[in-house]
Amino acid sequence: MMQQQQPKEDKQLSPFFAFYLVVGMQIGVGVLGFERIIAEYAGQDSWIAVLLSGFTIHIILSVSYLILNKGRDDLVTIQKNVFGKWFGSFLSFYFVLYYAFFVLTVLRTYVEIIQVWMFPELMAWVPSLLLLLLAYTYVTAGLRVVTGIAVIGFFLGLPIFLMKYAAIMDATPSNLLPVLEHSFTDLMSATRAMTLNYLGFEVIFMIYPFFKQAPKSQKWAQLGVAFTTFIYLISIIVSLLYFNQIQLANTIWATLTTWKIVNLAIAERAEYIGISIWLFVVLPNLCLGLWAASRAVKQTLPISQRNALRGVCLLIFASSFLFMSRETIDRLNDVASSIGFYTVYGYIPFLFLTQAIVYRVRRR
Repeated sequence: MMQQQQPKEDKQLSPFFAFYLVVGMQIGVGVLGFERIIAEYAGQDSWIAVLLSGFTIHIILSVSYLILNKGRDDLVTIQKNVFGKWFGSFLSFYFVLYYAFFVLTVLRTYVEIIQVWMFPELMAWVPSLLLLLLAYTYVTAGLRVVTGIAVIGFFLGLPIFLMKYAAIMDATPSNLLPVLEHSFTDLMSATRAMTLNYLGFEVIFMIYPFFKQAPKSQKWAQLGVAFTTFIYLISIIVSLLYFNQIQLANTIWATLTTWKIVNLAIAERAEYIGISIWLFVVLPNLCLGLWAASRAVKQTLPISQRNALRGVCLLIFASSFLFMSRETIDRLNDVASSIGFYTVYGYIPFLFLTQAIVYRVRRR
């Protein structure tokens, strides 16, 4: 059975860092405007869809760790062991594009927020290039540095959520009633719409070999998903309390809009501060996605990870020019959500079943 050489101890991570890595990938630009999307399907019952989606991600993460604990290596090696060298490598290229597409979606959405809320005349390619160069610098420094960025982003992002308090002061509790008014089909549609916001935990498939006593990292990864679910739950409840259904349907970035009502003595526009600090929350999305994509290339082809990283960055930067309008960026997010949905809820269970069958046959 093929198995890659394990990383050196000075490049490994303690299991508890899985918490920050999962949160660092799952919380990004999506939390700034996901409310409108799921409210289109479930209205005041949208908070139920957030819980349902989070619960299913817990299950998928458990399945992912069953795959990793059995394969005891990263996704590239596991796929080669299960499907053979050639088809396994083909699937690995899919995940290279998958991670890169995730980075492109986060990058282009955050740049749009900068353009709309802060600098309307700014050309999109300028912040896109600067953000990619910044992420490239951190990724070339290694996974431990990228993990440090995720930890910093976690603690810098937490105070921003306190700005939700201003919206609670003007809450209308009756906006949450009646409960369970929507059908099961509507709730499932809203649950699926939440998929994009929970994507990102799949980087665990590439980071797994870098954990010391890797199976122990599952507990922390699950805590990360639980924390993400809590953040999304608070966000949707506050937005439902503050906006009525008509207002929410016409508010693209509900969280950003609630920041506007915050009065700070040091700044007239609180959302400017929020968007600026949010860079440190988005940066782990970019860094971890780029690291996972370039690592997958390195594990598949005889090429250094740094050269692979350059190629992935160029691909993402060139692709960003295809999404310049609000409609195309919306479409980008829809496509990313669909691809993520079928990958997470389709391919991961399929890989688990196939691995179990192949390993059992080989033992016999």
